Amino acid sequence: MTATLADPVSKVVQAAEKLLTRRTGAPVTLADPVDLGGSGRSVVLRVRVAANPFSLPRTLVLKQVPPARGAGHVDLRGAATDEEVAFLREAVSYQFATALAKDHRPGAELLAYDFETRLLVLSDLGDATPLATLLRSGDTDTVGNTLMALAQALGRMHAATVGREEDFSALLRRAGVASVSDAVAEQAIDAVRGVPELLAADFGLAVPQSVLDRAERAAKLFTGGRFRAFSPSDLCPDNVVVGDDGVQFLDYEWGGFRDATLDIAYALTSFPLCLCAAPLTSDRVRDMADAWRAEVVGMWPQLAYDEVLAERLLDAQLACVWLSTHLFLPEDHARIASVRAHELSMTRLPALSSRWSLLADFATGAGHDDVAAHARAVLERLDQRVAG
Repeated sequence: MTATLADPVSKVVQAAEKLLTRRTGAPVTLADPVDLGGSGRSVVLRVRVAANPFSLPRTLVLKQVPPARGAGHVDLRGAATDEEVAFLREAVSYQFATALAKDHRPGAELLAYDFETRLLVLSDLGDATPLATLLRSGDTDTVGNTLMALAQALGRMHAATVGREEDFSALLRRAGVASVSDAVAEQAIDAVRGVPELLAADFGLAVPQSVLDRAERAAKLFTGGRFRAFSPSDLCPDNVVVGDDGVQFLDYEWGGFRDATLDIAYALTSFPLCLCAAPLTSDRVRDMADAWRAEVVGMWPQLAYDEVLAERLLDAQLACVWLSTHLFLPEDHARIASVRAHELSMTRLPALSSRWSLLADFATGAGHDDVAAHARAVLERLDQRVAG
């Protein structure tokens, strides 16, 4: 990260100064912008508050999605592009999360926002360490403690937001949006439809009817489910940091409500929507599931029963692994490129093998031999292809 005075950066800083001046009623001066990197056309900066009339934090984070070239400033309530939709969802998600008690807030605080200029002003989480960096540590204790902290943080976020979906929906309506499309849910539905044909064409494998039925049920977790809570949804390790305040989540562009088992399953299957990797074992998966359950069981008492927890987590893990297979198995570079860019630590076929192996182990432990056999059959074909 280096300081930069490029023109787009200057424009973001100027827009933030105007927004904060309007909000506080006194001039605000920002200095020393540092580019933190953004996805797509977004600009993300850390700035120092040089003039601080109303006890603003010493540093802030600014995030802006500039209008498309030639578009000018438009009302996002009529927005159609993916970037505009993502900005709107992120702004509403930060509004919602900021309204939570500080101890329950899953990430940065939203200090100011402007729909017209597509600008967010956030509190600075400081020099926290990315989860991806910690997972690459060779220290077994560090990795284990980090994964347990992640599971606990997910559970605390879920427990704090159960029953508040109407609050989130109200914020969307206040922004002038009746609903926001969910690309991940759409991909999950496509995966349920496409993975059986994909496995048949690539590997000559037929999916058992019992697994097909479970996959159909599992896909509904993205749009329904019994355990709904808020989720940032994009939980790749590059979007999670660990600092003095514990585990914090970044990037709410896909934030919304969905079945919370998808979030913990995402971690238990080694982050299936990106190619990051976690050193997971069966024991570690079980410990993480128990750590998550301890945080949410007060809200969902039925999860105290091991068989209920295992059944629900198996559904969610199957959905995650099928979705990962839908994205990464085909030699389809356009489909792979559609996944958010992150620092890749594995190539796609070894990553898929790891996920199918975790699914097979969990299904075996839960006593679901049909899913375990299905997973091991796919794993065998994947390993053969990796071996060349």
